[in-house]
Amino acid sequence: MDLRLFKTLWGHEGSISDAVASAVANDFDGLEGPAPADAATGRAWRQSMTDSGLEYIAEITTAGSYVPDRQASLQQHLDSLSRKLEYSLRLDPLFVTCLGGCDAWPETKNIEFFTRAMEIARDAGIRIAFETHRGRAFFNPWVTERISDQLDELLLTCDFSHWCVVCERLVDTEIDLIEKLAGRTLHLHARVGYDQGPQVPDPAAPEYRTALQAHQGWWELIWKAQMAGGFATSTMTPEFGPDGYLHEAPYSREPVADLLQLNHWMAREERRHFDAFTTARQASAT
Repeated sequence: MDLRLFKTLWGHEGSISDAVASAVANDFDGLEGPAPADAATGRAWRQSMTDSGLEYIAEITTAGSYVPDRQASLQQHLDSLSRKLEYSLRLDPLFVTCLGGCDAWPETKNIEFFTRAMEIARDAGIRIAFETHRGRAFFNPWVTERISDQLDELLLTCDFSHWCVVCERLVDTEIDLIEKLAGRTLHLHARVGYDQGPQVPDPAAPEYRTALQAHQGWWELIWKAQMAGGFATSTMTPEFGPDGYLHEAPYSREPVADLLQLNHWMAREERRHFDAFTTARQASAT
């Protein structure tokens, strides 16, 4: 199994050409982000990525942005998914990562949403994975497990940083649950959370080594399950972001780190980590 790394478009303020050039220069294999609504813009995006040999993972948020519209109905969530899926398919994505459902809904309502959302994706001929994200159906480990138990075909995009802040601890306490869900994980978001937030100021800093190593251990559980499941490729998106995630100095609001460099460091570290992980497994098998 090989590892393909995707550059997030979250926090990118330049053109798609700038994003493509940055991805190529820093050895990313593709881009991940929401597709533009305009058809001509979408075609230009696809051409730019194709010309540079990059792949694309579509990101869809239903009924709002990362935090859903609290008043939106289940049908509005599904209509939003259908509309944004139409935009995404113009770019020929590998699959879709969806932030769907709502944390305030009863589990039965979220199960209905996922059932119908998977039908929409199936009819469109595209795989869809649902992200573990605050504000959404999979905002904590236990709800994720209970809902997943009811839906055999459901796939996940795991971003464990959200669970750290929701649970107010590194989720080493839930290793058995993570192992259970690993077999249905399609994609990983590589951001390092900690007990008081979804994003450490700098994952390379020694004071956050424990948090980094905890996440790397959870990612290894996913890689092991994917290897056992016959995956030829594992995909991962380093996803340190702005929007209140990036730590700032008080008063001046100067960022304490460079966002672009955080994601580039995370990509290099996970290539190193994955290579070490696979080498160790090969050595233990001989």
